[in-house]
Amino acid sequence: MLFGLIDNNAKIKEQIKMGYQEGAIKKDWTGNQRSIYATLGASNHSNKDRQQHDYYATEPKAIELLLSEEQFSPIIWECACGEGHLSKALEQHGFKVISTDLIYRGFGDPKPLNFLKDTLKDFEGDIITNPPYKYSLEFVQRALENVQKGKKVAMFLKLQFLEGKKRKNFFLHNPPKIVYVSSSRLICAMNGEFEKIKSSAAAYAWFVWEKGFIGDSIIKWIN
Repeated sequence: MLFGLIDNNAKIKEQIKMGYQEGAIKKDWTGNQRSIYATLGASNHSNKDRQQHDYYATEPKAIELLLSEEQFSPIIWECACGEGHLSKALEQHGFKVISTDLIYRGFGDPKPLNFLKDTLKDFEGDIITNPPYKYSLEFVQRALENVQKGKKVAMFLKLQFLEGKKRKNFFLHNPPKIVYVSSSRLICAMNGEFEKIKSSAAAYAWFVWEKGFIGDSIIKWIN
């Protein structure tokens, strides 16, 4: 829902190049820890690679705003953790955070997990993340498949996620329970380089689904 400098593993490099559209690897969930991974190995990537995979880190303030409005399960899966900006903020609030990503960026589990193909067996918590925007709908759909009834999925998305015929059809069958629109701009920094970002041109919101919810969505304003 986050490298060294040399990559000598051509097979792994090709796997990551294929991105979220390739390969399924089974994962297991046991208690509060991940286990039994099929080993892919850590990889090294340039800034070009990171941009290619749509890596935009979220300022931790976004989590503070969400947690001031919503209650979540004690176990959270951050499935696009990047460098851990959201995971660290969640951990500071006492959550047990499972941090995974397609590409290891020095935080979380070093073994890649393709969220659109892989899963955690018997996961019982909520999912909170800022997904790669070009796969945002697929991430939401997959997250709702991975949580149990009554559990929550919170996605930090551009406000324009509300648009589009394809997403409209999804919303009609899977309405978010609540959308928290940030009245002031929050920052997502390419490659986590917040020092290069002075302001944001995009409007963001937290979209919160509760699996099994049926009804009209509520919109609230935060920040």
